[in-house]
Amino acid sequence: MDHTFISSDNTWALWSFLTGWAAISIYLEQKYKWASKISGAIIALIGAMVLANLNVIPLESSVYDAVWNYVVPLAIPLLLFQANIKKVWQESGRMLTIFLLSSIGTVAGTIISFMLLRDVIPHLYKIGAMMAGSYTGGGVNFAAMAAKFETPSELVSATVVADNMMMATFFFVLMAIPTFSFFRDIFRTPHIDEVESGVAGDESETQAASFWKGKEISLKDIAISVASAFALVTVSFNLADFFAGVLPGGEDVNIIYQVLGGIIGDRYLMLTTLTVLVVSLFPRQFESIKGTQEIGTFLIYLFFVVIGVPASIAIVVTTSPLLLVFVLIIVLMNVIVSLVLGKLFKFSLEETLLASNANMGGPTTAAAMAIAKGWHKLIVPILLVGTLGYIIGNYIGTGLGFWFQNLM
Repeated sequence: MDHTFISSDNTWALWSFLTGWAAISIYLEQKYKWASKISGAIIALIGAMVLANLNVIPLESSVYDAVWNYVVPLAIPLLLFQANIKKVWQESGRMLTIFLLSSIGTVAGTIISFMLLRDVIPHLYKIGAMMAGSYTGGGVNFAAMAAKFETPSELVSATVVADNMMMATFFFVLMAIPTFSFFRDIFRTPHIDEVESGVAGDESETQAASFWKGKEISLKDIAISVASAFALVTVSFNLADFFAGVLPGGEDVNIIYQVLGGIIGDRYLMLTTLTVLVVSLFPRQFESIKGTQEIGTFLIYLFFVVIGVPASIAIVVTTSPLLLVFVLIIVLMNVIVSLVLGKLFKFSLEETLLASNANMGGPTTAAAMAIAKGWHKLIVPILLVGTLGYIIGNYIGTGLGFWFQNLM
């Protein structure tokens, strides 16, 4: 039963909350300097987190699923229509390198966490496999590892509780890091500097308000952008499902087929690839469409509200505190290793944070962060690289899981 002010089946009320809180977050970001420094994305996330734990909104709902299944896919092509893709492959090469370096933190954190807690948490090798896979490519790998190692359902549920709580906190921290001068003094910040230099205007305006100045937009622009986004999602998802169905699957198939299926059989990678291809073939037509960045960014704000609805803090404290410690160690190691290696190998702060985000949350959360921060040149590279984490994460999770099993 629902024990919240807005029940999980009150669809219209929940959609009103999602869109309303996203709108309030954007308004505050553009109206007040303190909110602009925090960013509207963090305001959206924190507000949802607080209201969920005050039992105003439910922790689960089909409305949230709709945001993941429909809103996020539509936002991706809309935001890529104006992307500068001339340097995509060069930039993706750099992002792939820091992504792989960041994944070292996940592996190290999982090993340390397992060694410290293996005697007090049952079936920890199974949880270790799940979290190593999930934190090297996102939640897609979580389910795959849970099924592979046949993790008990109650243990999966408890781990989801701890994971959701940790991810909400993690996204908040990553979004906040660029606001601290300590990190900006240590790292190069070319994309942050570009955003700030491009919004010089009325001193009474916030940076967000200057960046999102009103633009001329027609009904034709809205019609073409939305229709094109729907068409690209439809074609991409159907193509990916087709390839996933015809390519052989399972643990015993050739590794080439596994990798190929993970690439062309993945919906988000297919959507990104197809959108980039179409925009490359017809650059003038897509660049002339007005309003795609605004529409796509608003849809991403709905996504930030949804990921701010974590599992109940009370449930975490009473049922899975040790699991929360387990995932906390992994997250901390990933962030620390990412920052240290990012600085050592001369990556920018933006590249380093996005790589860490792509490891932990997957390509959608990383792209959402790039969008919210205005780092538009990094959207395509992090989507491409982050999606490859779906493949890499499964191998890392499987390898660590079998190794941990032998140590039990």
